[in-house]
Amino acid sequence: MKPFLYYLLIVSVLSFLITVHDKLAAKRRTRRVPENVLLLFSALGGSAAMYITMLIIRHKTRHPKFMIGIPVIFVMQVCLILFVLWKFKFL
Repeated sequence: MKPFLYYLLIVSVLSFLITVHDKLAAKRRTRRVPENVLLLFSALGGSAAMYITMLIIRHKTRHPKFMIGIPVIFVMQVCLILFVLWKFKFL
């Protein structure tokens, strides 16, 4: 269980850093992080960190793809985790 928690921590920190980097790049009008990369890190487990970061720094909050998509990814991840825990009798 600990390796999974470490994985989530690492992906969450990376998601936070990538989101902040994209916001700064947008302000500076320099090369941006592709939207697919942001969504990939969300899907890899950083959805909660990325969503909270986006709300705090007000980045991509007008894009339904992110403001709806990332919470949907998060709910799917929680359901998958609960299913796995139930299946292997951890719940």
